[in-house]
Amino acid sequence: MSELTEELNKRLTFAIISHPDAGKTTITEKLLLFGGAIHMAGAVKSKRNSTKTTSDFMKMEQERGISISTSVMGFDYKGREVRLLDTPGHADFSEDTYRTLTAVDSALMVIDSVKGVEERTKTLCEITAMRATPVITYINKMDREGREPIELLDEIEEELKIKACPLSWPIGQGQQFKGVYSIYENRIILFNPRETLDTSSEVVEITDINDSALDDAIGETLAKRLREELELVCGVYPEFDKDEYLKAKITPVFFGSAINNFGVRELIDSMVDIAPEPLPRATESRIVSPDEDKFTGLIFKIHANLNPRHRDRIAFMRINSGIFERNKAYTHVRSGKTYKAANPTAFMAQDREIIDKAFPGDIIGLHDTGTFKIGDVITEGEKLQFTGIPNFAPSIFRIAQNKDPLKSKQFDQGLQHLTEEGVAQVFYKVSTKERIIGVVGPLQLEVIQYRLDNEYKAKCNFIPVEYIGACWVSSSNKEQLNKFEKFFYSHLAKDKTDKLVYMYSNKWVFERTKEEYPELTFATTSD
Repeated sequence: MSELTEELNKRLTFAIISHPDAGKTTITEKLLLFGGAIHMAGAVKSKRNSTKTTSDFMKMEQERGISISTSVMGFDYKGREVRLLDTPGHADFSEDTYRTLTAVDSALMVIDSVKGVEERTKTLCEITAMRATPVITYINKMDREGREPIELLDEIEEELKIKACPLSWPIGQGQQFKGVYSIYENRIILFNPRETLDTSSEVVEITDINDSALDDAIGETLAKRLREELELVCGVYPEFDKDEYLKAKITPVFFGSAINNFGVRELIDSMVDIAPEPLPRATESRIVSPDEDKFTGLIFKIHANLNPRHRDRIAFMRINSGIFERNKAYTHVRSGKTYKAANPTAFMAQDREIIDKAFPGDIIGLHDTGTFKIGDVITEGEKLQFTGIPNFAPSIFRIAQNKDPLKSKQFDQGLQHLTEEGVAQVFYKVSTKERIIGVVGPLQLEVIQYRLDNEYKAKCNFIPVEYIGACWVSSSNKEQLNKFEKFFYSHLAKDKTDKLVYMYSNKWVFERTKEEYPELTFATTSD
């Protein structure tokens, strides 16, 4: 077996997705805890012995208790090299999440048992369905009074358009929550809220659901109810079929309480058993297989000032094929220039480790002095362009005004870095060359102000503009496109890649415009 094949079989790269407050960052912490990557639940010990969420490394995230930027973490578990990406749950940071989903091979979806399937979860599940990304579901907060498990499974199937396949089943709920029966392993895991990871004393091996040991473990009443529910569940829902999961036709479902470390071990044990190794990736010209000898990689995320003390800028690259080697000469496809990485790094949130090699499925950081843009490709010479890195048309537009003329350089540099990261989009009006910032949600504007102030020592005001929407315009009919450009000259802009953008201030006028120019394509996404 070659080194590449051996390493491919070990890799597991997945993203965690959910609606805000479903417990996504908590379960991220617990997966790291069970994986041995950290030693204290929900915390990285600081010098003052205070605690901070490992994945939410930015100060603003720690202060607000939300995830603003995708965090990349890694650990080893039962023979697999796990790469975990904790994505922002808040809708205002959708684009970062969508880009992250292009860099993973599977996803873990977290659902709040009290609230059920929420709006953000629906949107994210649509993205995974578009990419046929396999999804495992963890229904969290079973120690609270919430929705009935059957009701939650029905809602998953109805709202998310995917067949549910429960691999564990809760015994009671809320104050009556006693544990789960693992359908996948034919055993009971008893619930005992605690910080320790050792649950071996609370596991009862049950190979036959009618065994009297079940009654002894949870009592006759709950045992009878569990048998009835399992009979119903096994009759209604399909048996687990790994091929159907890998095709994203079914989602295995687990129940637990992440805050109490419960159900997490069973979840991660299952993931390392069934989740896929690195998958092929589509380019504009062909499909790239991970076991190809020649290296290819995709830049899917850029982050400036990951470590504010070093004023650095890191480009995150997903290895798609071959073996990446430190200090080896590669081709930066967009520029055609040679690129060498002197200090490629692997991540565990804010901690870094310089590596000599990386394999398909790995996410590594490259020190960047402005070389990279999101969507860039690095190869051993082949001109490839991976598809699926999206830009979404923003709905909020502002002119960013520098409050301190003496800080113009810092202000311009900060805005350039933040827009290159994908925190916001920048458009340049064709008529006035004016720079307009576009965002999906208002929280992004706060992030821009916060980071300009804290990372670049520049302050800005946002001046509202009349626009309520934007879209990318293209057409093979040059005559109609020229006519459109002349008539809407004052409403046109160019994005950072010089693509034509139509900015409108009235939705009725926009719909009328589309009718009047049927040969033009008005796109709300661009990749």
